[in-house]
Amino acid sequence: MGGEWRNRTLAELSSFLNRGTAPAYINEGGVLVLNQKCVRDQRVIYELGRRTDPERRPIAADRMLRPFDVLVNSTGVGTLGRVAQVRKIEEPATVDSHLTIVRPNPEAVDPLYLGMAIRFCEHEIEWLGEGSTGQTELSRERLSKFTVPVPESRDEQRAISHILGTLDDKIELNRRMNQTLEEMARAIFKSWFVDFDPVRAKAAVRREHPDWSNAQVSRAACPTLKPEISELFSDEFENSELGEIPKGWRVAALPDVIEVNPTRVLRKGEVAPYLDMANMPTRCHTPDVVVERPFGSGMRFMNGDTLVARITPCLENGKTAYVDFLEDGQVGWGSTEYIVLRPKPPLPPEFGYCLARSVEFRDFAIQSMTGSSGRQRVAADSLAHFHLVVAPKPIAEKFGEAITPLLARGSKATAESRTLAALRDTLLPKLISGELRVKDAEHFLNRRGEL
Repeated sequence: MGGEWRNRTLAELSSFLNRGTAPAYINEGGVLVLNQKCVRDQRVIYELGRRTDPERRPIAADRMLRPFDVLVNSTGVGTLGRVAQVRKIEEPATVDSHLTIVRPNPEAVDPLYLGMAIRFCEHEIEWLGEGSTGQTELSRERLSKFTVPVPESRDEQRAISHILGTLDDKIELNRRMNQTLEEMARAIFKSWFVDFDPVRAKAAVRREHPDWSNAQVSRAACPTLKPEISELFSDEFENSELGEIPKGWRVAALPDVIEVNPTRVLRKGEVAPYLDMANMPTRCHTPDVVVERPFGSGMRFMNGDTLVARITPCLENGKTAYVDFLEDGQVGWGSTEYIVLRPKPPLPPEFGYCLARSVEFRDFAIQSMTGSSGRQRVAADSLAHFHLVVAPKPIAEKFGEAITPLLARGSKATAESRTLAALRDTLLPKLISGELRVKDAEHFLNRRGEL
């Protein structure tokens, strides 16, 4: 493969290039609408979309998303120019008026290649915006005239797409696996500590078989749990200030069992891992991006801590992280708008994260917010009013044994994805510009075992 590269306009390479339209927002049903928040880190985040009613405001067929559409943020400061390519569409979706759809023309260019080429030019696209501070916009006309480098050979285009797409696919596979592991961990937490499923199941069996031993009741009631775990749970409930709770458990105020904003030492100016609010995860426990930055002013944390965004709309959006990306004993830091949680033994560190992700905790935190509109936040001392049910030490320890491997596997996958992303971001400009040829890139990746 070889041949020449030449710059071609997006108008030449696309079959459709236009912004979406203002939607008629509804809370559920209808059609998914992607907005600026959905385009981040060069990927499409469908979970942050909203819904529109196509009956109230019809959606033109050409504005319904199709595979390989490239989305370009076209308004705002700090968001303009962000791009992401649609790879899979799990349900009908469109975009609002702040995003432009660039639909590749397969007769003119390999669709996946065009997405890669636009990503390569993301920072240049950002400078196409016009307007005053806070009102910057990217017009359809200017974007249409923007050029990207394209090899004449269609085989070369496809080969570049394959190399970069393979790395993207591995990153996405890791992300999905991480999400599955996360859901498993949170399901165990909810079953044991919110719904008390093992206790309820054992109580039901005990009512039918009052003479059975604990081991017999445990096997019949909890066949999916290991006997050494199910036998730890009571088969009775007792009354408490929070209603019925398992016998032998207790109700505690959050600060009694979880440290809030524990002291962490970091000298001013010391370079340390920094996690900003933009990179706080909303669904999984570990962030994709952590950078090194001299400490100035912010919340400090260590491995085993849980970070919760306390300000609107970050809290409502679910920005929460479990810190397991530092070296042993290392201190990191981040926004002053974090609350740091650290469970006290025998509760395992992961308990704090699962609690922070629970509906009960999130609802309490959101209802506790104070301040002016748009700047509301949760005061750390308000968490003293949150009460939770605490299990005996053996159950708390078994929970840690069950959860720790799940989050650890997810963290390993995220670390691998960071490496793959760095590799992709190194290869992308070299391949798109023609500086590095496909055979050389394939040889390099084969040696690494990535192809």
